[in-house]
Amino acid sequence: MKKIISYLSFLLLVSLLTGPVQAAALQQYKSNFVLSSYARTKYPMVFVHGFGLGFNQIGTESIGLDYWYQIPQDLSRHGARVFSAELSAVASNELRGEQLLMQIDEVLALTGQKKVNLIGHSQGGPTIQYIEGVAPHKAASLTAIAGAMQGTPVFVNASQTPLLEPFIHAIGTILGYSMNLATGNQYPVSMIEALHAMNPEAIQAFNMKYGSAAIPRNCQSQGSKLTPNGIYHYSWMGNRQATNSLDAIESPVVTLGNSFLKGEANDGALPLCSGRYGQIIRQDYAHNHFDEVNQFFGILGPFVQDPVALYRQHANRLKLQGL
Repeated sequence: MKKIISYLSFLLLVSLLTGPVQAAALQQYKSNFVLSSYARTKYPMVFVHGFGLGFNQIGTESIGLDYWYQIPQDLSRHGARVFSAELSAVASNELRGEQLLMQIDEVLALTGQKKVNLIGHSQGGPTIQYIEGVAPHKAASLTAIAGAMQGTPVFVNASQTPLLEPFIHAIGTILGYSMNLATGNQYPVSMIEALHAMNPEAIQAFNMKYGSAAIPRNCQSQGSKLTPNGIYHYSWMGNRQATNSLDAIESPVVTLGNSFLKGEANDGALPLCSGRYGQIIRQDYAHNHFDEVNQFFGILGPFVQDPVALYRQHANRLKLQGL
């Protein structure tokens, strides 16, 4: 727990030293030079963060931290038109989905396109799934990176530990308001709604209302790559926990998460079963839940797959699909 508090303190320190980013929720990435058209998709790409770390960028381009560390920048250098959305860090899937919908409309207005390619990490998975439920005509594809499509029992199991539930609520609430301080925005914060959004039992009702055939019925089945509404679906995730002893921030968090998953194959935060969605590219990358977005600061285990390259390859996959 002390490591988690240290981690929150680190984020606050970065924000205080560099100053909050501008209050605009949507961020566009533009490269000063273009190396190729390898990642130039037909529709713009919109990245959607998960629970807790509700920011596009803390600090500045030169001194700061991106949620999707160096990934949008690389895609932009390879021809993609890339945006990242900034949503409530600690809130329900529906609230976050409505916030995302407004930012999608902004992207469509800026680009003149009719659709976007959505990429969501962790709780960003159900968040982009909400868009398919309420505005399917605005989505060309949905990609879940370790998406919590079936929720995660981490917080449910942790809250059953004596005296731990109040601590979880306190940490989540502090984290939500810390992200508001770091970003200069004032998003709603509700740890109760966030926990409900990730509860495996509660998310079944969410999937009944907003889900699609891309979400498999169980851990042994596959979801649909292409659903009748014309939307393509993809997913991938890692299956490791602590991956680099030099990463003193990430390793204790995912190790703690793994301890509450009670033996299920996982990435330190989510069971592999929860991340199954659409066309499953892989579920065995040597990444944990933070490595999947190239955090922190690109510190990875030795001889592992480069997360930045995986996103570049996926952009090319979407391009070849005509998306």
